[in-house]
Amino acid sequence: MFDQQARLERLLARHRDAVVVEPLAGRPALVRRDQVLVAGDDAAAAEDLVRRWFDSRQDEHGVTRLRLRAPAKVDVCELAAQLAGDGRHRRLSVSPNHLVHGQPLWWSGPADLPRATAAVPVPVPQPAEARREVTVAVLDTGLDPHPWYEGADWFADQRAEVAEVLDADLDYELDAQAGHGTFVAGVILRYAPSARIRARRVIGGDGVGDELEVIRALRWLSDWGGADVINMSLGCHTFDDRPSPVLARALAALGRRTVVVACAGNAACDRPFWPAALKSVVGVGALDARAEDRAWFSNYGWWVDASAAGVDVTSCFVRFDGPRGRVNGIDPDRFEGYATWSGTSFAAPAVAGRIAAVAASEDLPAMVAADRVLDPAASPTRPDLGVIIRG
Repeated sequence: MFDQQARLERLLARHRDAVVVEPLAGRPALVRRDQVLVAGDDAAAAEDLVRRWFDSRQDEHGVTRLRLRAPAKVDVCELAAQLAGDGRHRRLSVSPNHLVHGQPLWWSGPADLPRATAAVPVPVPQPAEARREVTVAVLDTGLDPHPWYEGADWFADQRAEVAEVLDADLDYELDAQAGHGTFVAGVILRYAPSARIRARRVIGGDGVGDELEVIRALRWLSDWGGADVINMSLGCHTFDDRPSPVLARALAALGRRTVVVACAGNAACDRPFWPAALKSVVGVGALDARAEDRAWFSNYGWWVDASAAGVDVTSCFVRFDGPRGRVNGIDPDRFEGYATWSGTSFAAPAVAGRIAAVAASEDLPAMVAADRVLDPAASPTRPDLGVIIRG
């Protein structure tokens, strides 16, 4: 258990443009102050409506960020709701720039920190015979070299900027979620050893990013050539508990060739967590250590499509030696490339990996492979947990 208020204070100190908003009592969210995102073709209309608070406009492929003047002290949630239109039917695709978080840790409901594993916890994945090449995009903290894959040609193609940032604040401690992307990639490879991983850093080592960076990554991935499966072990609650129409549009632009898998979040509640709760996304919750029931920290609800093991998951990790000494013969902050971790963050790639493996071994489109993996006739189902994925 962690001091959540202290974690929130550290987050706000590190991200000074972030603010906690709570238009719905008891349902907080985090957004970037004075920023509004607009789908590209709605940008001109939105800019005209915010003219008196307008500071600057940044246009990118398919999305525009409008910055508002700080002295105006505009409530970006109220503004986004007004710009979208009255009532439940939106006319403009507008959203505050929500912060997104990796999901072993989140300030409203943590799982745990990674624990070093000295020995190789699972066998090195051996590429299986595949009938076609399958690419899995990992939008996360990045990807570090590791014996499991550093000799693979797909890893050699990765750019230097995807490397994990281990200690961004230079306090000699491993950042709270540094290694998250490497760990997630390892989980995918355990189930789909022949998969080609394509990494993109969208959250920092503290586990925090924003909606705009995710949208940028989706566009980058589309320009690069796309992927069969996208794993996003991150997400957020939104200010109005409705999906961001800007992010939803960016995901829809991927088309039906791509399956998107996202974690359900760790707040132990049924409040929709985005993008996992989108109809087009496979939302994944976490099962307990016996893979029989919900892990205590996992979100749940009508919007969860599947659940997989998320407690004491083992995978590859970064190498790092922190300042703490040995305790009872164990060095708690010395990592030698392997770790054990818990969270819905690690249930999601177990499902993404299974989908990739079926697509590769049976030469199937990713969408067809997902239907196989998530077939309720072939696996048990549980209320609020979806299809139970074991093994």
